[in-house]
Amino acid sequence: MTTVHEPVTPTAELAVWPASTTEPRPGDLAVGGVPLAEVADRFGTPVYVLDEAEVRDRCRTYRGAFPDADIVYAAKAFLCRAMAHWTAEEGLGLDVCSAGELELAVTTGFPAERIVLHGNAKSPRDLDTALRLGVGRIVIDSPSEIARLAAAVGPDGHQKVMVRVVPGISAGGHEKIRTGTDDQKFGLSIADGYAQHAITRILDQPQLELTGLHCHLGSQITTVKPYLVAVRRMVGLMARLREQHGLVLPELDLGGGHGIAYRPGEPALDLTALARKVRAELADACTTAGLPVPRLIIEPGRAIAGPAGIAVYRVLSVKHAAGHVFVAVDGGMSDNPRPALYGVRYTPRLIGRHSTAKPTRITVVGRHCEAGDILAADAELPADVRPGDLLAVPVAGAYHLSMASGYNLVGRPPVVAVRDCSARLLVRRESLEDIRSRDVGL
Repeated sequence: MTTVHEPVTPTAELAVWPASTTEPRPGDLAVGGVPLAEVADRFGTPVYVLDEAEVRDRCRTYRGAFPDADIVYAAKAFLCRAMAHWTAEEGLGLDVCSAGELELAVTTGFPAERIVLHGNAKSPRDLDTALRLGVGRIVIDSPSEIARLAAAVGPDGHQKVMVRVVPGISAGGHEKIRTGTDDQKFGLSIADGYAQHAITRILDQPQLELTGLHCHLGSQITTVKPYLVAVRRMVGLMARLREQHGLVLPELDLGGGHGIAYRPGEPALDLTALARKVRAELADACTTAGLPVPRLIIEPGRAIAGPAGIAVYRVLSVKHAAGHVFVAVDGGMSDNPRPALYGVRYTPRLIGRHSTAKPTRITVVGRHCEAGDILAADAELPADVRPGDLLAVPVAGAYHLSMASGYNLVGRPPVVAVRDCSARLLVRRESLEDIRSRDVGL
């Protein structure tokens, strides 16, 4: 790959791009010292580009903000062998939701004892795999899991567990990603007593060691207050458990859901303020309750992977209809379903050439047979966008590949890592042969 020299200082328009982003020539963006246009030429489009240094820096930022806590990366945001390796090297734990995520991480070399297994409906395979590989914690999400897990562990076995508690807090960027309220599928409610009942049942299983409580309020939370309310309610439950059972729990997991900006000017959660205020609130609540301060566990996912990723597409067609300009690219909802699911908005940018045309409002759409296959509505792009151009979408590192589908059998894009002026393939493009080989019957 070509080395970039004398980069131009990024403008405010690049605020949501990785810190390594430069504009060596007008209209030509580079990330990690690698021009994105060269990545597109070398690996094809669509392509996900992941800035390794950005991932590592964000891991270190979390460890610096919470020096006395365990930082556990939420693998559901994005996972591949390299991502597992990077987070392990940076001293993070790993939160997985399936046997698939778990086995990929462990076979990559991630220490099983630093892995937490989540899931509202864990399959027998999930639990068996977790026990076989020796995960550090299993988060119990429903009463039925208690007996199943105890039986799988066996009378002479031992497994550390936590209980996912619903604290009754509404927080998050969209109703579909709010998980701290009593009217959704995750966890056990404090309000109706299900959490306390489940804990009593766990304590009756000597092979299960309850190490702490877990809660997760939702995703894309951009204010600190919901976490402070959660601390108070969780410590209140811990105090009641001590009174009822003489139990002092050493761990408290506050989950993740830390909001990031997808477009310049959007709010993001202030991590420094979060860390300072959560620690103070936890210390105060524990002092009031007469409890020792438990060890915090924090589970960021999107906030580590999201801003480190870019999706690059090639324009296939430009269409004018009913006063709108539709620019269709060679990807869409199969590689990024988030706009269709949550109405998320992005800021795509023309790359690979400099345009002097005035910006105009353009709707960037995908190639799939759905009217809702829209990647960016009313985006400002040069009026002369044409077939063959490249568009880059920042903040594409989380919940893109992990939620990608096989719709229209177009194949999922590859993932390319960039760092120190070089690019390397992490996940290859899904080919027609990959798709065909799974179809085994007539």
